Amino acid sequence: MDNLIYKEESYKIIGACMEVHKELGCGFLEAVYQEALEIEFNNQGIPYEREKELKIYFKGIELRKRYNADFICYDKIIVETKALSNLTDDHLGQVLNYLKATQFKLGLLVNFGQPKLEYKRIVR
Repeated sequence: MDNLIYKEESYKIIGACMEVHKELGCGFLEAVYQEALEIEFNNQGIPYEREKELKIYFKGIELRKRYNADFICYDKIIVETKALSNLTDDHLGQVLNYLKATQFKLGLLVNFGQPKLEYKRIVR
């Protein structure tokens, strides 16, 4: 367990998510959790970019289509938020695509839509 990638940073991010979930519970729209999470990231000194545009390349050619990651934290971790009753493989695939586009190694998929915060570490 000691060789988790970006262990300290990801623990801080998940801790901020837990704080938001503890305060708000489940039942709000995703945008509410994103706004609250941005406040909590600021409160905890977690560096982030919100709604970061990701460029996609095909055979070295930049495509016009872009993705927007909910958050990029520490310039190396993608944080994708959801407020759903269940996560699906499509949500995991979304984070994997973001990792592929950025060449980042770690993504966190966080679901605020359950009575208990749900999160998954996705490593590329």
